[in-house]
Formats: sequence, C-alpha cells, structure tokens
Amino acid sequence: MKKILFVAILVSLFMLQACSVDDNSTAEFQFEFIPIESVEMPQEFNFGNTHTIHVTYKQPTTCHSFSNFQYVQEPQNVRNVAVVNFVAIRSDCETLEEEFKTVSFNFSVLDTEPYTFKFWQGKDANGQDMYLIYEVSVNN
Repeated sequence: MKKILFVAILVSLFMLQACSVDDNSTAEFQFEFIPIESVEMPQEFNFGNTHTIHVTYKQPTTCHSFSNFQYVQEPQNVRNVAVVNFVAIRSDCETLEEEFKTVSFNFSVLDTEPYTFKFWQGKDANGQDMYLIYEVSVNN
C-alpha cells in the first residue's frame, strides 16, 4: 500500500511540474486581416431566403488559420466583409506559396432592395483599402 501511495505522489508531483505556471513558453498569437482573392455568390437573391457565400483567400503561413469574418453592416444595404485569421507567433512558421482556403457564411435576405457587398482585398501602394465589389439584386 505504501508503494502505491508513493507512486501516486510521484506521479502527482510530476504532473504539477509539467503544468507549472512558471513555464516561460507562453503562447503568443494575434489576429490578422487576410486579403480575399475571390468570391462565389449568387447573381440574384431571393427575398426571405438564406444564401451561402463562399470566399477564397491565400493562407500566408502554416501559423495562420481561419478565425472568423469581420462583417460590418452599413446603411443602404452595404455589407463590408473581411477574412480574419488567427496567427500563432512561433519561430517554426513556414511560408506557403499557393495555399488557398475557401470559407463560407450564410446571408439572410431581409430586404427587397439590392445589396452591395464589399470584400476586403488588402491595401494599395498608398495605404487605401481595396475591395472586390458585388451588387446583388433581390427577387420578391
């Protein structure tokens, strides 16, 4: 019985050491907007329906992974959409040359007026935002 108790205490101490809060290897990360390469969406929406919109972007490194969309609703049925990636800050990240990812979101059509979608494509040489713009009519 003493041997089992001794082994249990040793295992517990080992586990505590392995999960030590004093460990200096803290995980670092950030969120980053990634330019959208292309969009696949309907040419027309049907009022009251939900449509899936597919967005393709280029994954920059092995440390980037899709997090979410930034979706901003503006007046006159304008929607700004950007891809947000979770980026792990590590020294072993590898640059990817042609790694494209496609992600999607569902859009519910709640208005009969046309919608304008502005998909963020990065910044130009002057630091101005660039957008891929689609105007989509709505069938009643």
